Amino acid sequence: MQYPNGVQVVWFKRDLRATDHRPLVEAALRGPSVCLYVYEPEVLQGEDFDASHLTFINEALTSLAAALSGLGVTLTTRIGSMPGVLDELHHEFGVAHLWSHEETGNAVTYARDLKVKAWAQNNCVPWTEFQDRGVVRKLGSRDGWSRLWLAHVNQPIEPLPDYITPVIGIDSQTLRGHEELGLAPSTRTSVQVGGREQGLKTLRSFLRERGVNYRKDMSSPGAGWTGCSRVSPYIAWGCLSIREVHQLTERRRQSIVSGAKPDLDPRWRASLNAYAQRLRWHCHFIQKLEDEPDIEFNNMNRAFDGLREEHFDDALFDAWCHGMTGYPMVDACMRALRCSGWINFRMRAMLVSFAAYHLWLHWRRPAQELARLFLDYEPGIHYSQIQMQSGVTGINAIRIYSPAKQVLDNDPEGTFIKRYCPELLHVPAEYLAEPHTMPHAVQLSAGCVIGVDYPAPVVNHAEAYREARTRVYSVRGQKAVRDAARQVYAKHGSRRRPPRRRTRRVG
Repeated sequence: MQYPNGVQVVWFKRDLRATDHRPLVEAALRGPSVCLYVYEPEVLQGEDFDASHLTFINEALTSLAAALSGLGVTLTTRIGSMPGVLDELHHEFGVAHLWSHEETGNAVTYARDLKVKAWAQNNCVPWTEFQDRGVVRKLGSRDGWSRLWLAHVNQPIEPLPDYITPVIGIDSQTLRGHEELGLAPSTRTSVQVGGREQGLKTLRSFLRERGVNYRKDMSSPGAGWTGCSRVSPYIAWGCLSIREVHQLTERRRQSIVSGAKPDLDPRWRASLNAYAQRLRWHCHFIQKLEDEPDIEFNNMNRAFDGLREEHFDDALFDAWCHGMTGYPMVDACMRALRCSGWINFRMRAMLVSFAAYHLWLHWRRPAQELARLFLDYEPGIHYSQIQMQSGVTGINAIRIYSPAKQVLDNDPEGTFIKRYCPELLHVPAEYLAEPHTMPHAVQLSAGCVIGVDYPAPVVNHAEAYREARTRVYSVRGQKAVRDAARQVYAKHGSRRRPPRRRTRRVG
């Protein structure tokens, strides 16, 4: 069927939902609409993409397709570059308007967006992008950013359109599997299921039940499994909008503050306050990549260039990747992550710290590995956090975590460690933080001979700590680094509180 006035194209990317979707609403008001998701080879083959991401995306698309069907339209999928797909649609139906959300992605999607912009201009097709998160395009200054973020997340939720006029005659392809897209199937065994319904269920159970001890549980790799919100993948892929999560959290938080339920566990107030703060941090870190896309590849503080680049050890990197460092908490966390695609924030920081300081690895390759492993991979948060934990921003405290202390603080009985490092199952509790200190007779009794059943430490913690501290602070004290740090803070620093001198923390 020909459309003399063209059709509306709604381009779904990391916004896989129908609710709170301004592009969908605007397109529905203007005429027949194509609801489009494109499997882009350059994205699927990227260094930061994993088969588990595709599984989650397809589950989210299944949920989205069902929601769209209820509105009268089918989800259309294509394989190819976005400009090429637009060419085909334009040739067949005529594209009157392209609608989408803004995306703060990696270098691949940034380059893709430039090509789409050029295509739209060359074909005289308007392309309208709407803000999806509390991230501001072309932000002049971080001063006042918090107010802009708050204004965005407090805007009313966009309702579902009443009806969307479908495009007659369009070939609405089904979802595409791993084999068709040239990816091996995901081998992970305990990954969260994608889709809006799962996201809402997960959020509600956190706000009503699981989150009561969040402030404490979020530091523990074991308790964090249920005590953390676990909604980050649903936000990362857009099954839920950050505005929805914020408003549902605030509604619950205000009901507690008002004392509507005086018999409620008193821990709820502190836990939800802490969670609300982290929702703001979510967009704060993405804003850094929006303002400076180069941080995907280069040190935020360029005065740190050369600190680690020439010292990369592939054997140490491989041991870290596969949870074979000889430090149980590091190994258990990495193995859990490889199995599930998730680990709590404290342990993420420890993994990066161990790679950066104990193993003295430049952050770029560990960042690529973790991007593939994190089901909730969000480029803006990812690269900002990696650089912060690697100590190359100049504006954040240097945190060198002791792997042994993390066992004593967060898993003293070894419940979490023994789940993911079963070779340590019979190791006595007093040796679990540092199994290499077991006498040989104890190793034999526990069925865990170090260097045979479980690896010996790949580095000496005390020596690696001292050397890393010396190296970092010898650079950090230089005038060029301090001067660059002031520029980094001016561009990226939080304005919530006035800057203060941070002290080193080890733990």
